[in-house]
Amino acid sequence: MDQRTEQVAALPLQLFGGRLKVLLITSRDTGRWIMPKGWPMDGEQDWRAAEIEALEEAGVEGTISRKPIGEFEYAKVFNDGTSVQVKATVYPLYVDKVKRRWKERHQRKRHWFSPKGAAKALKQPELEDLLLDLKNDPRKNKSIRELLP
Repeated sequence: MDQRTEQVAALPLQLFGGRLKVLLITSRDTGRWIMPKGWPMDGEQDWRAAEIEALEEAGVEGTISRKPIGEFEYAKVFNDGTSVQVKATVYPLYVDKVKRRWKERHQRKRHWFSPKGAAKALKQPELEDLLLDLKNDPRKNKSIRELLP
C-alpha cells in the first residue's frame, strides 16, 4: 500500500433547536458510519464534487463552503482486496433540504448525530478535535460560521 490518492468529503450540518447536528451515512460495504465522500470530478471544483457526493450518497442539498475545514486519512479497500491510502479533504455543508428519495437511498442509512456522537461513530482521530470543537462553539470556525443562519 505505497500508493496515495485524494478524495473529497462533505460534512453535512444543520441546527436543531439551536444545537448543531452532523449527518453521517453508512458505507455500502461494511455499514460503518462515514461522511459522504468520493473522488474529485473532472471539470468540477473539489467543493462542488463534495456537494454532489452529499446529494447522491446522503440525499441532502444546501450551502457548501468553498474552503475545507479539515482532512483525514484512511485505507480504502477495493472489492478485489487491494487498497490505497487516501487523504480526504472535508468541506462543511449546511443542509437546507433532506430528500426523501435520492440516488443511493437503497444502499445506505443516514442519521443525525451530535458532534460528539459523530466523532465517536466516525472513528477518524484526525476529525475528532474538529468535531468536538463544533460541539463547544461551531461559530469559532470561519468556514462554518459563514454557513450558519
